[in-house]
Amino acid sequence: MKILLNSLVVFIFSVSLIACGKKIDHTNHEGAKYTCPMHPQVVAEEPGTCPICAMDLVPLKHNGSGSEIRLNDNQIKLANITTTLTRYENLGSSILLTGKLVVNEDQTELVSSRVQGRVEKLFFKEVGQRITKGQILYEIYSEQLLTLEQEYLMALQQAKEIGTSENRYQKFLEAAEKKLLLFGLSRLQLDQLRESKKADSRVTFLSPVTGVVARIDVAEGQYVSEGSSLYRIERLDKIWVEVDLYPKETSLVKKGDVVDVIVSGFENIRTKGGVIFISPEYGSGSQVVTLRVEISNMEMKFLPGMQANVLLSHSEKKAIALLAEAVIRDAQGDHIWVLTPEGAYTSRKVTTGIENGDKVEITSGLNEKENVVITGAYLLYSEFVLKKGGDPMVGHSH
Repeated sequence: MKILLNSLVVFIFSVSLIACGKKIDHTNHEGAKYTCPMHPQVVAEEPGTCPICAMDLVPLKHNGSGSEIRLNDNQIKLANITTTLTRYENLGSSILLTGKLVVNEDQTELVSSRVQGRVEKLFFKEVGQRITKGQILYEIYSEQLLTLEQEYLMALQQAKEIGTSENRYQKFLEAAEKKLLLFGLSRLQLDQLRESKKADSRVTFLSPVTGVVARIDVAEGQYVSEGSSLYRIERLDKIWVEVDLYPKETSLVKKGDVVDVIVSGFENIRTKGGVIFISPEYGSGSQVVTLRVEISNMEMKFLPGMQANVLLSHSEKKAIALLAEAVIRDAQGDHIWVLTPEGAYTSRKVTTGIENGDKVEITSGLNEKENVVITGAYLLYSEFVLKKGGDPMVGHSH
């Protein structure tokens, strides 16, 4: 009986210790939460593994309260967090039109032979080669030019010897000079002829423009007549963008409007262009009209055939707008990060309106001249979840 009694006392004492141990463990972990180091959106009440990557969950570090978070200078630099003061600006809805770059037909130069003769040498033999104004294009043998050069040298000699007493010889010289210029010789070639006083049956002709060789219509050794096509040169310092407009879109644009153009491969660059043409009728068998926009291409980075987008803005109004990446969108709604005068970043719920390409209208929740985070907003959001273990907008009333 005594042994039974002692056993009962030991059992009761052991149960008490276990109960106390459980109570202490509960006290130590009360309110604790756990998260995945690689996926901070995963938050659990108890230890375990991440359902995404199977890593062990780690305790969350709670610092501060509410929807604010503070970062040091190194963290701000690493996260590339930048802010800007909000202001009212012109904002409108936009339609994205897809088109392509085409050659500016107004800047296409067709080089033809000025004289009859035989093409001795072509200095540009490949399509796509870039050429500068004044570079030698081709060399031609022409008896016609040889005769004109001899006439010019004769008139030059006569004007020099007896031109002072007879004014008509000076006029003969001027006429001979004009003929050579009309037949395509440059002033520099004329000066060289005057100095050398030697006619040459093989004459070089220079490019009249800077551009790209688009077509070659002659071969070396070929005889050509006056007016024969030799080269087609396209100037690309200005280039066209052609897109198709549907009937409901034609009222949104008119000739002379300035629009934004984004060329594939240069998505970070918005180029301004002017609308120069809208076709007056629908295409054959279709319900679209052609819109043509001219853009500058002085650096020659855009080439015909590239895909491009044209943004047509409409319903323009004054509004506070932010870059799209500055607005966090989750199950709790839309919110932004605002830098307070004390140096803390606080999350604030906002209402958005129209969107224009990369900008979003803020209709409520934000005032003018507030310091708003425009880059690194999602990194701030992740840091908040990692440190505080929840969505900054949970329980937030607009």
